[in-house]
Amino acid sequence: MTGTFMERKKTYYGVSIGILMVKSSFRRFRGDVGNAQTFPFPVQYRIVEEAVPARITELHHISLLEPFKRAADELVEGGVDGIATTCGFLSIYQRELADHCGVPVATSSLLQVPMVERMLPSNKRVGILTYDGQALKGPYLEAVGILPDTPIVGMPRSSHFVRSIREGNNSVSFATLQQEVVAAAVSLYEKHPQVGAIVCECTNLAPFSNDIHRTLGLPVFDAVSMINQFHAGLCPPRFENP
Repeated sequence: MTGTFMERKKTYYGVSIGILMVKSSFRRFRGDVGNAQTFPFPVQYRIVEEAVPARITELHHISLLEPFKRAADELVEGGVDGIATTCGFLSIYQRELADHCGVPVATSSLLQVPMVERMLPSNKRVGILTYDGQALKGPYLEAVGILPDTPIVGMPRSSHFVRSIREGNNSVSFATLQQEVVAAAVSLYEKHPQVGAIVCECTNLAPFSNDIHRTLGLPVFDAVSMINQFHAGLCPPRFENP
């Protein structure tokens, strides 16, 4: 039996994941979704020109849905089997993009929160570490089934981490960013000691997930863990048996 995805006409083959990119100029280290060396499989990128970091946390006031749809259409027409993105705040467009694209869509690492919550004992919670703790609320959470009382801590607005993304500043060292991210994760745990696992909203946090795990001893999920799982579903491994 031939599935509908097998019948699609494609321009290129062998690339299952298409990634919609915010237009940015800051450095994306290995471990960031925007660095193709992060993945053990090929990915295809499309830049959404209208989506710049300064606008991306205001999607409940403005709409960038149509530009994201157009970029997704290009990726799907080219040949990808699933769509991901480089910004966790795009959770707000999860349903609209999934309905539009005709292939599976994983907009945000936040999609993992309900799953991880169910993995934990009933006396533990998922904590979210985010680029902007003041903005991540309401529709961004509701769109992917996250409870409104979920513990959330954002990177300090005065941090080099936030400044480097907002201003496209590449002068900040990896070690400095690493120190700031781990400190924010520790703050999340100190404020909410019931946290039993962390989900990093921002794709730029993913290079530091291992550091958070080693510091706190907690499971850490991020955009990379989500896309790896997504790819495993789109391209399940074949195991040879006698």
